[in-house]
Amino acid sequence: MSILLVTGTSTDVGKTVVTAALASVALQSGKSVAVLKPAQTGVDVDGAGDLAEVDRLTGGGVTLVELARYPEPLAPDTAARRSGLPLLALDDVVRVASDLDATHDLTLIEGAGGVLVQLGTDGFTARDLAAALSAPVLLVVASGLGTLNHTALTVEALGASGVDCAGLVIGSWPQEPDLAERCNREDLVSVSGVSLVGAMPAGSGSVSAREFAQTAWAALGKSHLAN
Repeated sequence: MSILLVTGTSTDVGKTVVTAALASVALQSGKSVAVLKPAQTGVDVDGAGDLAEVDRLTGGGVTLVELARYPEPLAPDTAARRSGLPLLALDDVVRVASDLDATHDLTLIEGAGGVLVQLGTDGFTARDLAAALSAPVLLVVASGLGTLNHTALTVEALGASGVDCAGLVIGSWPQEPDLAERCNREDLVSVSGVSLVGAMPAGSGSVSAREFAQTAWAALGKSHLAN
């Protein structure tokens, strides 16, 4: 099994860019890659969601699967109830992820929001999904003030359910980091007890697929995640 669940300390910390970077590094290593997005919110039926961004940044070649889509930018279970659309079921997500795992070298699952955001029926979360799959979690974190607390709390929540945190990635690292950001980068490991495996430069998601491949490899290509 080679499944990795990508979640974040909150929303808008760079999960999609990091997911695309992991996929790009795996492709460059000759691996077959699938990316599963269980629930996409805040996008109309015909709109471009996170998987479209993964496809653009990787230049294609990745199997992309989205299971549910809800138009309002809310937690998936709330968005589902408000729209009248069916809620996701944990067993269905596990089944699809396992099927993808059977036919790909690497299956990445991108969560929604933070690790305890409720995704569907019975309030299941990304943590529950990781536990059900016995899959490690990669945690995407912010660079600025508050990230130490958010990161430590998230790692603690994962550990409480026996879910392994495979590492931290700073989702958007500024070209000119301020004092707090420089200190945070040094302190994230000691505060969380988890290794910092890389940082994606701010603006990485706005470049071409060719440029992105170089950026992704520079940021994550030498980490244990690339093996």
